[in-house]
Amino acid sequence: MPISDQKVAELEKIAKKLRYDIVLMIGAGKPGHLGGSCSIAEIVAVLYFHKMRHDPKNPEWPNRDRFLLSKGHAALTQYAALAELGYFPMEKLDTLKDLGTILQGHPEMLRVPGIEANTGSLGQGLSIACGIAMAGKLDNKDYHVYCIVGDGEIAEGQIWEASMTAACYKLDNLVAILDKNGVQATGPIVERYDTNPHPDKWKAFGWHVMEVDGHDVRQVADAVDKADRLKGKPIMIVAHTVKGKGVPFAEGKADFHHGIMTQKQYETARALFEE
Repeated sequence: MPISDQKVAELEKIAKKLRYDIVLMIGAGKPGHLGGSCSIAEIVAVLYFHKMRHDPKNPEWPNRDRFLLSKGHAALTQYAALAELGYFPMEKLDTLKDLGTILQGHPEMLRVPGIEANTGSLGQGLSIACGIAMAGKLDNKDYHVYCIVGDGEIAEGQIWEASMTAACYKLDNLVAILDKNGVQATGPIVERYDTNPHPDKWKAFGWHVMEVDGHDVRQVADAVDKADRLKGKPIMIVAHTVKGKGVPFAEGKADFHHGIMTQKQYETARALFEE
């Protein structure tokens, strides 16, 4: 059944709230992964608030769907979603990267409820997702595994080893989403380590491939819903996004991959989401 207009509006509102939480977590005068966190806000909103089966009161529920953030530096978006859902108190967001906090710069599964794996050493998350998906098949579980990878990250060879493994074992319970925002830490993908053309490569490696506007919640929701009906191959959703989406001074800028907002920029960004 197609997603309703009411649900679309709800998810758009949630994505805006996630970006607001991200801005507040980073604050002024300290570095934070603003760009790559903001580019996946709609994707994370759709997964956590529309698609996945999960229970904040029982994070270890065996039949839950699993979400892995292979590009672990964008953990701020996941932290925001988990807090909004009640996995841990919202007040914890104020402690991001403080000494001793559970919310470190990259997700840590032994500290944060709802985190499935420690990620952030780029290229490894998709391999972990393959293992979890294979375990689901062996255990006759019907859960799905969702994994977000970055278009800078896929220069890592391990990503392509994992992609071949997923196709070899016909892991149709695995849905990968490529955050194709076009910018990595040091500049545009096409000027650094050009991994294009992305859809053609994933098709060649034996995946079902779809392309969406990663900021259109209806398109993202329709794609993850369609993935349920695709059998025999893993699924790759290539999501065209904008680095720093929603924060005009950061959009498309490598400076805000892990940048520092001035006090004026911070106040400007806050105002955007308080309207």
